[in-house]
Amino acid sequence: MSLRPLFALPFLVLSAGSVAAHTPICACYDNGDGTVLCEGGFSDGSSTSGVRMVVYDAGGNVAIDAALDENSEFVFDKPGDTFRVLFDAGEGHQIEILSDDVY
Repeated sequence: MSLRPLFALPFLVLSAGSVAAHTPICACYDNGDGTVLCEGGFSDGSSTSGVRMVVYDAGGNVAIDAALDENSEFVFDKPGDTFRVLFDAGEGHQIEILSDDVY
């Protein structure tokens, strides 16, 4: 029996933990004044400042293309009653929030 697979196991376990530790988090809140506040972050506490935020209108057209500020926040005017927001920190780090899920 070869010991090679046994030596690889600790490396696989460690690399899996580091991938899981960087999960994107984003939530959006209705300010009650026609604007929405979105806050982003990563599960490991790292900043999401500069992460791309895209707001699509009901027709699927880009209404706003911006980025999270230095506080990892993004405020925008609602483009109507139905819209969706994309938190886009790259492949595997995207979150889509529908207007129905804005609190």
